[in-house]
Amino acid sequence: MARLMNIGEAAEAAGVSAKMIRHYEQIGLVPAAARTDSGYRQYSERDVSILRFIRQSRQLGFSMEQIANLLGLWSDDHRASREVKALAQGHLDAIEEKMREMAEMQRALKRLVTSCHGDDDPHCAILDELAVRSTEAPAPGAVGGQPLRKSTARAAHPARPQASASAPLDLMAWTRNIHASSGHH
Repeated sequence: MARLMNIGEAAEAAGVSAKMIRHYEQIGLVPAAARTDSGYRQYSERDVSILRFIRQSRQLGFSMEQIANLLGLWSDDHRASREVKALAQGHLDAIEEKMREMAEMQRALKRLVTSCHGDDDPHCAILDELAVRSTEAPAPGAVGGQPLRKSTARAAHPARPQASASAPLDLMAWTRNIHASSGHH
């Protein structure tokens, strides 16, 4: 008879935490474990293999839905490998796109950091660039993209210039006006 493991032993053998095993069971990614008469979970070598499969899939960044699909394909003796490859290729394509986006962010941030003197002068090329790139600022008194009621907006920010929500604002001028009116120089 194959040796059964408790949750701690299974977690150690699979390289995951007991908490994650319980989570995977709760969301239905793995079947509920067999239980002893006293209610303790018991895991077989097959269960540990499934947990390792999930760990390795997670390390590659697959989503839980993708992992569930991979597990289904793994257990299907009649699967076509093209299905597995298509799932992995889609994930690879998404990673490569994200890497391109990250590389672009890195180039832009490097350019911005290089443009700033980083001294005691309050002028900052980074803030200037971010302000120029913003095509539209929230309306004065807006919170989270939603305008406040007029009485609240005026009470909270009496010195803010009024502008239409659709008109582009000179963000640097707007923020300088805010700082000047609140006594910050």
